[in-house]
Amino acid sequence: MKKILMTIAAAFVAVSMSAQVYVGGTVGMASVGSENSDDETVYKLLPEIGYNINDEWAIGTVIGYAKSPIGGVQKLGNLKYTSANSESAFIFAPYARYTFVKGKNVSLFLDGGFDFTSGSDGDYTALSVGLKPGVAVSLGENVSFVAHAGFIGYDSINPDGDNNNVHAWGLDLGSNNLTFGLYFNF
Repeated sequence: MKKILMTIAAAFVAVSMSAQVYVGGTVGMASVGSENSDDETVYKLLPEIGYNINDEWAIGTVIGYAKSPIGGVQKLGNLKYTSANSESAFIFAPYARYTFVKGKNVSLFLDGGFDFTSGSDGDYTALSVGLKPGVAVSLGENVSFVAHAGFIGYDSINPDGDNNNVHAWGLDLGSNNLTFGLYFNF
């Protein structure tokens, strides 16, 4: 049994060393309040892992957690809806990435995939299916700065309750869809 485990471990290390694996993601935190409520800390922790299949294609996923403020208009994906609760959510977002311009230090890519979000406090689910354009800037041999700007596709939010589902098809190139991350390449 020990030999089998050592063989599996050695095979995994060999594949990982020849593979182009990247890890990174996005992190955010803020204190949100109004005249009628106490301040509340909101945050998101969205780690990401991916695998470069070749120079043009990669696959990856984001698996994380986010908490948004109590009350008022909430924004999830590209849609807004009204909630009276603090929203804590689990996020799962697998994707395939196509790099269509690859320069020495800058690459342009398009992520195609879906985002599934499940909120625990407000009891909702959300689904986004579409494309997200992005740019990767090499900061060194193993570090990249990555930004996504925009979304084209379908969004749906299904909060708990009757007759309150929200959905949309469309293109959104506004700053609400701007994300930044840092990747470490292995």
